[in-house]
Amino acid sequence: MATSEQTKKQKSENTEKSEKSDKKQTAGVYVYGIVPADVEPGDDATGIADGKVEVVASGDIAALVSEVSVDRPIGKPEDLRAHANVLDGTSRVAPVLPLRFGAVLTDADAVKEELLSAHADEFAAALEQLEGNAQYVVKGRYAEQAILREILDENEQAAQLREEIRDKSEDAGRQARMALGEVVNNAIAGKREEDTRKTVDALGDLTDFVNRREPTHEEEAVQVAVLVDVDRQDELEQAVGKLAEEWDGRVELKLLGPMAAYDFVVTQNPAAQG
Repeated sequence: MATSEQTKKQKSENTEKSEKSDKKQTAGVYVYGIVPADVEPGDDATGIADGKVEVVASGDIAALVSEVSVDRPIGKPEDLRAHANVLDGTSRVAPVLPLRFGAVLTDADAVKEELLSAHADEFAAALEQLEGNAQYVVKGRYAEQAILREILDENEQAAQLREEIRDKSEDAGRQARMALGEVVNNAIAGKREEDTRKTVDALGDLTDFVNRREPTHEEEAVQVAVLVDVDRQDELEQAVGKLAEEWDGRVELKLLGPMAAYDFVVTQNPAAQG
């Protein structure tokens, strides 16, 4: 039989548990990506909502995290930039497996148990494959007037349609303008395919890992992501520079990176905090 003191103690413990369960959690842990356990974020590393980026480790792997308010919606443009900045900054010095944007767990213990421990072998193997490599993106857009002249010089139908609408009013030439637009768009699609293939061939000696991205603009000439040894960045820059010289005035070409390997090893989000 319980004594009066035991009963009071039990009631007190039950009250504390009830208060804790009723107390709404105000903060969670945002997870950016997975890194080797010996990685240390810089003192100035800033995450979402200006959160301080820290490391939660388990064995040989770790997660880059920062504390976030669970009451603050995540998804603003600055949140996306912060997510990318943390990952891309890390990719310059260490392999990093990016998590998809929006991964939030309840606390550091959940990060260790639900994410790191649960996928330890998978993450370790992926980090080993990524060692020394980072993603770069080659992106180019056609110069509008230059590519139009090129199409008109090469495509007899386009030239005829252009001549047909030259002296016509907008209404009178509507059908011809629509037809010309379709011919031009199809011609650009063909040139994009050819120029993308040429870009991939030009980078072939540097990587076997290439992702041809879908165009995001009607005048896009090329957009490919490649996984390259960071020690060969100079060679990559030279290869892209050679293409840029060849396409000078025709394609505005640029090289982005190094960045995290989003196109190649992005992991699924852990179960999000409800």
